[in-house]
Amino acid sequence: MNDILTAENVSRRFSPHVTLGDRIAGLFGAKLDRRPVMAVTDVTLSVQRGATLGLVGESGCGKSTLGRMLAGILEPSEGMTRLNGAAPMQAGRKTTTRIQTVFQDPFASLNPRRRVGDTITEGPITHGLITRSAADSFAAVWLTKVGLDPAYVSRFPHQFSGGQRQRIAIARALAMQPEVLICDEPVASLDVSIQAQILNLFLDLRREFGLTTIFISHDLSVVRHVSDRVAVMYLGRIVEIADANSLYSMPQHPYTQALLDSIPKLSIDGNIGVTFQPIRGELPSPLSPPSGCAFHPRCARATELCRGERPRLKANGMNGLVACHFG
Repeated sequence: MNDILTAENVSRRFSPHVTLGDRIAGLFGAKLDRRPVMAVTDVTLSVQRGATLGLVGESGCGKSTLGRMLAGILEPSEGMTRLNGAAPMQAGRKTTTRIQTVFQDPFASLNPRRRVGDTITEGPITHGLITRSAADSFAAVWLTKVGLDPAYVSRFPHQFSGGQRQRIAIARALAMQPEVLICDEPVASLDVSIQAQILNLFLDLRREFGLTTIFISHDLSVVRHVSDRVAVMYLGRIVEIADANSLYSMPQHPYTQALLDSIPKLSIDGNIGVTFQPIRGELPSPLSPPSGCAFHPRCARATELCRGERPRLKANGMNGLVACHFG
């Protein structure tokens, strides 16, 4: 195995931010919840060089927080992340320039006051990858690689569509010549027709540059087309990891099965229409997670064992891992 990026028992907690309004409310006797939120708990995983790991789960499950720790943007509260097996990464250190991130909202992640050429070349100039005199031609090359007219280097972000802005964000990330690209819901804010174009662009760039990618999404139907392996998160923990074909054809965890069942499917037998089965119940609060298996309040297979004992992530005999007493 040739692991390029690893997370070793990483956890991340967020302490509540006390605002002026909270202080005033406290003066009048209001009781405020000061408990820290465990966004990610004891996650261990690895990504092989040149592969794409899909990271999926419902909104609020901690996948974006985990992605930011893997990118070196956030420090783990416990555990460590490593790049190429080197010393533990620390947020802000120069090694994290070798990991770049593409975020969900390209308009929010692009500086509206900077021309796109300057946006693409700022990082490479700062880190000595190119000279300032070569900036315009460098930006033009990267605009071409992501399917945009190189003449657009002088335009501003507001002059582009959402799909075009995401292409610019991708060009900015890849211009840093990263070893790992982390994509955090990169197509969630785009129209379905544009999503397909951006996904195809990711696949083309991955093949061209041999990219190692972590693709974060709440949509398993999107992750299926770009991932070699898939990790499923629920309430801050990994509940299943498997290669994409196995996970989609034979999911081992009830939560994974529920996610797959919730994908809308076209039915042509009998009545033509779209069928899907929403996941029953609500995602529990991370402030007060259920005892035992966190998924048991929503699981039709739950027993007293599930309610009282949290299952460990263990090998399932199918080249994967699952955290289920019956998986």
